[in-house]
Amino acid sequence: MCATVRPNPPVTLPDVTTPLDLSASFKAYDVRGIVGETITVDSVRAVGAAFVDSLELAGETILVGGDMRPSSPEFSTAFSEGATLRGADVLFLDLISTDELYYASGTLDAAGVTFTASHNPAQYNGMKMTRPGAVPVSSETGLKDIQERAERYLADGTIPGVEHQGGTSVRDVLEEYSRFLRDQVDLSSSRPLKIVVDAGNGMAGLTTPAVLGDAMLPALPFEIVPLYFELDGSFPNHPANPLEPENLRDLQAAVVQHGADIGIAFDGDADRCFIIDEQGHPVSPSAITAMVARREIARARAAGESEPVIIHNLITSRAVPELIRNDGGRPVRTRVGHSFIKAVMAEEGAVFGGEHSAHYYFRGFWNADTGMLAAMHVLAALGEQDGPLSELGREYEPYFSSGEVNSKVEDLQASIARAREEFEEDGVVVDSLDGLTFTPDHGNWWFNLRPSNTEPYLRLNAEAVDPETLEGLVERVLAVIRDWPHPAPTGHRLGERPPPPEGASRVGGGSGLAEALLEVLELAREFLGEGAAEALVPLLDALELGGPFGGVDVHGRLDLRRGHVQPGEIQGVPGGHVPDGGLGGLGGSFQALDDPFEHAGVVSEAGPREPAGRGTAEPVDQEDAR
Repeated sequence: MCATVRPNPPVTLPDVTTPLDLSASFKAYDVRGIVGETITVDSVRAVGAAFVDSLELAGETILVGGDMRPSSPEFSTAFSEGATLRGADVLFLDLISTDELYYASGTLDAAGVTFTASHNPAQYNGMKMTRPGAVPVSSETGLKDIQERAERYLADGTIPGVEHQGGTSVRDVLEEYSRFLRDQVDLSSSRPLKIVVDAGNGMAGLTTPAVLGDAMLPALPFEIVPLYFELDGSFPNHPANPLEPENLRDLQAAVVQHGADIGIAFDGDADRCFIIDEQGHPVSPSAITAMVARREIARARAAGESEPVIIHNLITSRAVPELIRNDGGRPVRTRVGHSFIKAVMAEEGAVFGGEHSAHYYFRGFWNADTGMLAAMHVLAALGEQDGPLSELGREYEPYFSSGEVNSKVEDLQASIARAREEFEEDGVVVDSLDGLTFTPDHGNWWFNLRPSNTEPYLRLNAEAVDPETLEGLVERVLAVIRDWPHPAPTGHRLGERPPPPEGASRVGGGSGLAEALLEVLELAREFLGEGAAEALVPLLDALELGGPFGGVDVHGRLDLRRGHVQPGEIQGVPGGHVPDGGLGGLGGSFQALDDPFEHAGVVSEAGPREPAGRGTAEPVDQEDAR
């Protein structure tokens, strides 16, 4: 597609005395690091050359684009320099969302890269790479080889040019991408909808007006209320990570304020979307998976497929496979992570796949994930009926979920072994597809334990038929895996809590707040020392929290008037609703609490504590929820 140009001289890279290790930025599925530290212009230039060499792309055209982060243009240029030196032509796509790269790679059958760090903080950037046809490049399918070749170039201090070097050209694919998505989901006959969209200063600020608005195509029957559409890689309003409840608060408030029918939040590179109903409550990714699966099954069956395949990972709600079977599809369960989903999508010829982390994959989109197309399906489902989204969503959320609860333990394998021994004694079936999943014969609950690949954490996801059963299950599992000094309560079935000790009164407690208070002590010990942690004990003992929690008797006084927990409102809980029964009655609103100080409402005299994870430490990889 580009004319051959006269060969350029080799590019000189900084001399190093030992091979440079890029493992700090090369992950299992992409490249991601701190700009100027673990990802630099020189390392990106070397990766561009290695990308061409490893995938044998000399003489081919590759696609290069990037998001709104300040370093993306410079990195795009550096990657192009390395790639053209090794003989590839470069087609610059300029500002793109990640799913725009997938569209271009699929349509043009070309390999490509986009510079993005997705939901990660402003100091990060990275690379997501594809082979032709939007086939992902992971550590198992070429990323490790690219890393090793790039390290050799850096160690040698030079990238030699081949005789026939590549050239460059530019193409804007935004309008083509928008037309393609509109062809996938016809929204022209929808009833009028008011939609609040939170782009988080990310790429959805560019793609939303093009796809859902009238910036490039005829207007749809939608009124769009924009939140943070200005492209700004410093993320001045909130992190572009809707998986964290605090980053949804502005959208939730705006939906209610404007009387909107729906709220949509995108992450920084717009490959994931999160949905808020008209009451300001999140609709779970499992419910969205089921909702879109129903539409894709119907479309495939209408086209003659007898049993369309839908992919779901093992920690989505069990309502998902139940609905798939009821609608005439065949559910296929996979491990967590987009590389597994995409591989099984291709193997099974699946029409759709969904994950708990709000990644949604479509056969009609080269088995790739796209937040915008998923959002369009939800708008279509809402727009073709008269009821509110809250009613529609309830159809797809019959069970109660814990969300992901992370536990830092000293010995991962010992904790897992204790859980297996504890629950196998009850006759619970255990499978090991990804971590361990425990399912009893009666089917009233299930839970999964998965160790983190990068940190000493066990990740618990649980689901039950009612909030009381869920609460008891979570308490029992946490007591076992965290090896608390007292054994878990015995003599009662899950869902029934034993009476509090004599003299103790229970005023709600529940697993969420009790767990948070214990986490306060753990964090204090880790960051402030044992002495400071012990000094907190009298404060926590003064909280009015009664009853046993996982074998630990917690009781005392909770001063509601001081604002530790306000009835009817608690930060970090979807919808912010605390029923009369206290935190133990939250039901489907359980949430993984990354900052117990904030989410439990524990406030010092100096004010709320800064949320955890906002420094320069490597963030949890929520792209693949590993």
